[in-house]
Amino acid sequence: MHSDGPTPDHVMELGLGFQASKTTLAAVNLGVFDSLADGPRTCEELERELGLHPRGSRDFLDALVALDLLEREDGRYRNAPAADAFLVPGKPSYLGGFLQMANDRLYPFWDDLETALQTGETQNELADPDTHPFEGVIYHDDAILEQFVDAMTGLSLGVATALAHEFPWDDHETVVDLGTSEGVVPKTIAEANEHIEATGLDLPRVEPYFRAFASESPAADRIAFETGDFFGDDPLPPADVYVLGHILHDWGLEDRREILAKVADAVRPGGAVIVYGTMIDEERRENATGLLMSLNMLIETPEGFDYTPSQCLEWLHDAGFEGGEARELPGPETMVVARR
Repeated sequence: MHSDGPTPDHVMELGLGFQASKTTLAAVNLGVFDSLADGPRTCEELERELGLHPRGSRDFLDALVALDLLEREDGRYRNAPAADAFLVPGKPSYLGGFLQMANDRLYPFWDDLETALQTGETQNELADPDTHPFEGVIYHDDAILEQFVDAMTGLSLGVATALAHEFPWDDHETVVDLGTSEGVVPKTIAEANEHIEATGLDLPRVEPYFRAFASESPAADRIAFETGDFFGDDPLPPADVYVLGHILHDWGLEDRREILAKVADAVRPGGAVIVYGTMIDEERRENATGLLMSLNMLIETPEGFDYTPSQCLEWLHDAGFEGGEARELPGPETMVVARR
């Protein structure tokens, strides 16, 4: 029988979407894609290597085939192109660190989304809903901090590459990446532009991770780390360009205005600011990733939320920047550029 009316397919896919999500996250954590990076394996070989029980192993692996993460031929499994590019540890495009953080921290918190929506309070591991996770756990727990900075590297690599090659760096000499984590943005920009002096700015606990990540770069002599706190009393270091990636959505409106005011004081005349992140589309209809990330900020932070490019430009203009344009970047990212 055929019907011209709606079917339940989309509703079922959304309602049971957690199953595909957890299957993917489990595959990352169990090392499926890492194991297959060395070549195809049978189900039995993967059972032995990964410690999988025979009862669920074949359904698990074939589910990954159906999700386009694995391919199967003659009973042997191999990584699909997307998994090979983004889920094999050690590759520069690896996103598994971010997904491991999603599995270990974010996935359990989302079970309390209803509570967050009804109370407006965070639903993370902190007892005090007014404490920011950066202040209460991420920058104080070595294991979580290591996972976090690695996750930010994978999340920002595509953007860093686009910025390094598509922004007019010939017009500038210095750049500061605010909240730099391991430093993939300044590292990538410096490597692609031999005249640029690039600085990553973050809290002191991040410095060892930054130096380990940047030390073997061919541009290491032009990549520096500077300790700083964008809520501290000291001014930010001057530079031609400031980059703020995945920063503003962590904070409430007054805090982000304070951050941008300090950035405006630090950007030299004729310089620029680049803000990028999972921004919401202007009509708030299409970019589901941006809207869902905003809900993640509800769960994770006391006042954070995502925003549209026009909102970002409004805050930048209020801080003293001029002009501005928005453009899409690799993945679900958008950047806004304004001039000083």
